[in-house]
Amino acid sequence: MYLSLDFQPLVSNVLLAAILLPLLALTLAGLYFRQRGSLIRLLAVAAFAIALVNPIVINEEREPLRSVVALVADRSQSQELGDRRTDTDAALAEVKAALARLPQFEVRTVETGNQDDDAMSTRLFAALNGAFRDVPPARIGGAIMITDGQVHDIPPNLAGLGFNAPLHGLITGRPGELDRRVQFIRAPRFGLTGKPQEMTYKVTGAGEPAGGRAQVSVRVNGNEVNREEAIIGEEMPLQVTLPRAGVNIVELIVEAIPGELTEVNNRAVAMVDGIRENLRVLLVSGEPHNGERTWRDLLKSDASVDLVHFTILRPPEKQDDTPLPELALIQFPVRELFVEKIDQFDLIIFDRYQHRDVLPLLYYDYINDYVQKGGALLIAAGPEYASNMSIANTPLLSVLPAVPTGNIEEKAFYPRLSDLGKRHPVTRGLEGSTQEPPAWSRWFRVIDVNRPEGQVVMDAGDKPLLVLNRLGEGRVGMFLSDQGWLWARGFEGGGPHAALYRRIAHWLMKEPELEEEALTAKGSGRNLEIRRQTMAKTAEPARVITPTGENRSIPLTETEPGVFTASVAMKDIGLYQIASGDLTTLAHVGPVDAPEFADNVSTGAKLDPLAQQSGGGTRRLRDAADRQAIEIPSIIASRGAGSASGDNWIGLRPTNETVLKSVDRLPLFSGFLGLAAMILVLGGMWYREGR
Repeated sequence: MYLSLDFQPLVSNVLLAAILLPLLALTLAGLYFRQRGSLIRLLAVAAFAIALVNPIVINEEREPLRSVVALVADRSQSQELGDRRTDTDAALAEVKAALARLPQFEVRTVETGNQDDDAMSTRLFAALNGAFRDVPPARIGGAIMITDGQVHDIPPNLAGLGFNAPLHGLITGRPGELDRRVQFIRAPRFGLTGKPQEMTYKVTGAGEPAGGRAQVSVRVNGNEVNREEAIIGEEMPLQVTLPRAGVNIVELIVEAIPGELTEVNNRAVAMVDGIRENLRVLLVSGEPHNGERTWRDLLKSDASVDLVHFTILRPPEKQDDTPLPELALIQFPVRELFVEKIDQFDLIIFDRYQHRDVLPLLYYDYINDYVQKGGALLIAAGPEYASNMSIANTPLLSVLPAVPTGNIEEKAFYPRLSDLGKRHPVTRGLEGSTQEPPAWSRWFRVIDVNRPEGQVVMDAGDKPLLVLNRLGEGRVGMFLSDQGWLWARGFEGGGPHAALYRRIAHWLMKEPELEEEALTAKGSGRNLEIRRQTMAKTAEPARVITPTGENRSIPLTETEPGVFTASVAMKDIGLYQIASGDLTTLAHVGPVDAPEFADNVSTGAKLDPLAQQSGGGTRRLRDAADRQAIEIPSIIASRGAGSASGDNWIGLRPTNETVLKSVDRLPLFSGFLGLAAMILVLGGMWYREGR
């Protein structure tokens, strides 16, 4: 029961003052001049004033509310180390039992893991705020956290905590834990392939003295490229050469030490996108023609291509007496291009080129050798390829994928994808290819060939149109029509010439995404996404080795011709090894440098400053490395304003919050009581004034 006095004036405060102040002034003046009846007049004014202000006694019936206490159990991945999970389960059960014996507390239990999957961090205070979301700060009696102390969202001060009550931490793990960690300090996100990339890393060891030595294995895309000796605690330089374009996985593995807590952070990964230097292309046009600028314009528009283009305007057999300066021609630098600098080109294109003694026969042998050693050659053939001046009649024949019959078929046809072409990455999914007839314009000339070698990915009815072939370490492509410019000019709606020409050039230059047989994988959040390109009609299941060494078989589903994919949620963060057939690749799932794995040694140092500010504290469940059982401090209700933590006890503060059940109101100067008082004082004043 709670009694209180309240005033509810019958008139406004302004009117109340206007009425009472003059009466009070006259009454006080009478007292000052000792006039008879002044005292009774003062009583009358007082009774009148009390009647106007209307005093009321309020009787409230309230029920005490229980204080709310949060019990937060850390279920993050670092809590799986050693006996931390078992200790957490045992401590949680004992604390619940102890709090059940304190009826003044309402307990809210929260078990939380890595709430932020993208960052993989332990966010216990986010869970704590969620438990107190509907509780006023005045009702909070405290919080107890069971954790290894590796918490990543600790507020900087008591104001950030959001309540003024004791915070206690019960720390799992054992004192004196050993753990070694390697991490990248500086690693580029992009780098040129074939060029050394500067990086730095550091090896740290909890429980190890600084200045010690550790062996570090350096791997690139799963292959060990170097072994280094690192000084523990010091930043170490590292040079790595990226072997390929696209994503390269640079991995550091530091040797484990005996008795180490975990080896999960003995490995550091950096994802570096390899960028090839500008691709150098030599384009030789045998003569001016309608489609000449199509290849030139396309290659010039590609920022990744450095183009050298020559058009032979006056071959040797067309000599006259006109001086060269007046013709504004430059001599074709044959020896410089095909002998001295041929290895500097990534691709050589002969566009409607015919043998006219511009190139000595010996130079064709240089081109053959260039292809066999890894170069790329593209023949964009026209009518000259079927003539007596065809380059098929030179030593270049040994690398050409198709030999002309001498016939040229000139009639309208739609270029179509062959069965292989529908699966080949160069032609797969070309815009308009899925319709019949294809949604692009017709062509009107094709060079007839026999004995095509390699893969025919486009055809003109029963005749090959685009042939791709591998030869030695190099690649050769042959386009058996010079009509592609019709697509570029928009004839009959045009066609996807830019996409097709660019894919042909990039396949010849061995761009990874255009490989016929390829296996790629990547992490997307906590999912492992696998992509298998193949010319076969089926694909073997992907064999996956997880970071913990578990072997899994994941079936692949065909999502488009020649492409099989899978997306699987993974529970472990780290580097996965994927294989399908004889292809292998690596992928990292989850954040590369997750806070959860940065430091695994249990500690109270991070949580203790905030706990001390709140009046609480932290203590280990096992205070010695060889202790066999955990020890839970006594939990009591602490009503003092000082520290709520002692040597073997922790305190929670009950609050005095109540909830209103009912209210009784009793006016003091109304009804018969007020009327009797007013009659008494007024009658007394009349009696005194009448004498």
